[in-house]
Amino acid sequence: MSTNNTKWFTSWFDTPFYHILYKDRDDREAHAFMDALTNYLNIPEQGTILDLACGKGRHAVYLNKMGYHVTGVDLSENSIEYAKQFENHSLHFDVHNMCDPYGKTFDAVFNLFTSFGYFEHEEDNLKTIKAIKEELNDVGFGVIDFMNSEFVIDNLVPEEVKTVDGVDFYLKRYVEDGYIVKDIKFTAVGEDYEFQERVRAFTLADFEALFEQAGVYLLDVFGDYKLNTFNTKTSERLVMIFK
Repeated sequence: MSTNNTKWFTSWFDTPFYHILYKDRDDREAHAFMDALTNYLNIPEQGTILDLACGKGRHAVYLNKMGYHVTGVDLSENSIEYAKQFENHSLHFDVHNMCDPYGKTFDAVFNLFTSFGYFEHEEDNLKTIKAIKEELNDVGFGVIDFMNSEFVIDNLVPEEVKTVDGVDFYLKRYVEDGYIVKDIKFTAVGEDYEFQERVRAFTLADFEALFEQAGVYLLDVFGDYKLNTFNTKTSERLVMIFK
């Protein structure tokens, strides 16, 4: 049994199986979200965007096609290595820990698709928001796109089997010590694997407390990728705009 439950966000994200399991993500929805978000923020033509925890770069590549100068960073070396094939004069990728300031400032910093709240150390959540603050220029906006934890918990599917590319992923979901946990077990190429995802079940109130500590100001909150009003009980997403 190959098991690695410590620092799951580096080990699990660096496996090809992570990308197999989540290969059905809706690019059309992601692109429509980027259209709505950049329009709402009124990011200037050829403006600069930092995509924090960019993965293989699907948002960053689309933002670049829209005409923005984009830098995508992620802790996963494998994901960045893959994303680098898309680089050009206005699109760059880098391995970087988002808890630390990147060293440049941008018109917008995006942290998308619940790429927050999985740190081993609680203080890294606050460090990340402080880092985003340092990465914003004088007119820049920060965006965190998180799950609506209350909605997710209310609609949690405890167990399911998802078959993708011939691999049967056995998924078990539960809430433990303030985290939403997903256990992932599967067999591939004759070997058994076991991973675990743990994401802090942050609420809007939790983020508001972090923002206050970091000295940033929450400007608006949306409940989905069409930027509709946030509702604690019915919204699937928690999209926060701050500066």
